[in-house]
Parts: sequence; C-alpha cells; structure tokens
Amino acid sequence: MRIDVISLFPDMFSALDVSMVGRARTAGHLHLAVHNPRAFTTDRHHTVDDTPFGGGAGMVLKPEPIYQCLDHVQALDAERGWVILTGPAGRRLDQAHCRELAEKPRLIVFCGHYEGVDERFAEAAVDEELSIGDYVLTGGELPAMVLVDAVARLLPGVLAPDSLAFESFTGDLLEFPQYTRPRTWRGREVPEVLLSGHHAAIDRWRRQQALLRTARRRPDLLGGRPLTVEEKQWLADAGLDPEEPCSTSAAP
Repeated sequence: MRIDVISLFPDMFSALDVSMVGRARTAGHLHLAVHNPRAFTTDRHHTVDDTPFGGGAGMVLKPEPIYQCLDHVQALDAERGWVILTGPAGRRLDQAHCRELAEKPRLIVFCGHYEGVDERFAEAAVDEELSIGDYVLTGGELPAMVLVDAVARLLPGVLAPDSLAFESFTGDLLEFPQYTRPRTWRGREVPEVLLSGHHAAIDRWRRQQALLRTARRRPDLLGGRPLTVEEKQWLADAGLDPEEPCSTSAAP
C-alpha cells in the first residue's frame, strides 16, 4: 500500500520510522510519504491560511495551495488515492473501517488544522472525513498517525495472522486477559486453567473472559448481539443482567 500524508508539520511523522510501521516500511509492505502544502504557495511567506469570511476567531486553510499540493500528490502514482481529511466533524474511525481502508491500494491523508479547511476544497477533493474521537486536538497530525498505524498493521505480511484474529474489535468483543511469566507475581496468580494444557478449557475461559470484559467495560459493543444460554449464564454468575449488560452492575 501507498499512503501519502499532507501536513503543515511533516517532522511530526518521524514517529512512523520506528516500531511496527517502520518495519512495514523497511520490508516494503508500506510506502509512506509526507508532503508540505507550503511548497505550493506563491508568496514569500508561504501563506496557507487566511481569516474566515463572516468573521470569527482563528484561521482557515486556503483552498488553492492545498488543492495544488493534493493535485501534485495524486500525480505521483498511477493509482488514484482515496482522500481522507482528518477533522472533528468526520466519521468516527473504528476497526471495521480500518479493515476497509486496508483493502484500498492507496490512501491520501490530509491533516486538518486551525479552524479547518475551506469547505470548497472539501467538496471538490475529499472522499471522506475521519475523526478519532469526540475531542479537539491542535491539528490533524496525531489522528493521521493513528490512522496510518491502524491500517498498516492490517496489511498482509506485517503481522502474523493469529495476532490479528484474537484481538479487541476483531469480532464484537474485547480481547481476553493475557498473562506471562512468572506464575506468581506480588501475590497474584495466573488463572489455573491457563496452566492446565487443556486447550478446549482454555478456549472456553478466554471466550468467557472476553464476554465479561466487554459487558463491564464496553457494553455498547454487545448491542443486539444474540447470546447463547451459556453466555447468559456467565453474565448472570458475574452479577450482570443477561438482557442488558451494564458496566456498573458488577465490580471489574
């Protein structure tokens, strides 16, 4: 996959040179490039923003330089990039959508800034706007990095398939608790079932714990999920209402 990022602060993306994304780039699974729209301005101050029509606080990104930058970036590859604008008004990014984006051959992520972009640019050039949560950040660079990380790890060859199959949000449950050596740590023991070597019992325990963790911490993820008789009993035994799991009805 190729991902191009358009940002006023390209130095921030040095964080993507390390860890899993850095390894994906080195191995050739991901080509990532960052572009600064200031290079497409025509004045000596490289101005990319201006005051909003109608008045108000803050500045707005001007449409022409950012469009010229995007046009240049699109021309770098024969495959048209799917253009994403990061901003608080966008669709909330989730794991299901990350999987959809990972299927695309090319993404172009435009980092919103200041009071946003001129709406005419968004209408003319943006395929979708994405947000990573209901809060406001200084700019779109951190959401862009989150997006790149979340998508890159889903690309073939980046992670082992088993690592992706049993993690939070892959299905409709959070991931079950994990343990490693030592067996006893500060008086706390690893659950006995994980030491039993009984794979069927371990799988059952993990399914149970994933359900209970989801019901307590993120009951919204269960939604209209149909529960088996066994799952309802697990919830009831934990003091949770099988008909309406609630994070406040039992201690974590």
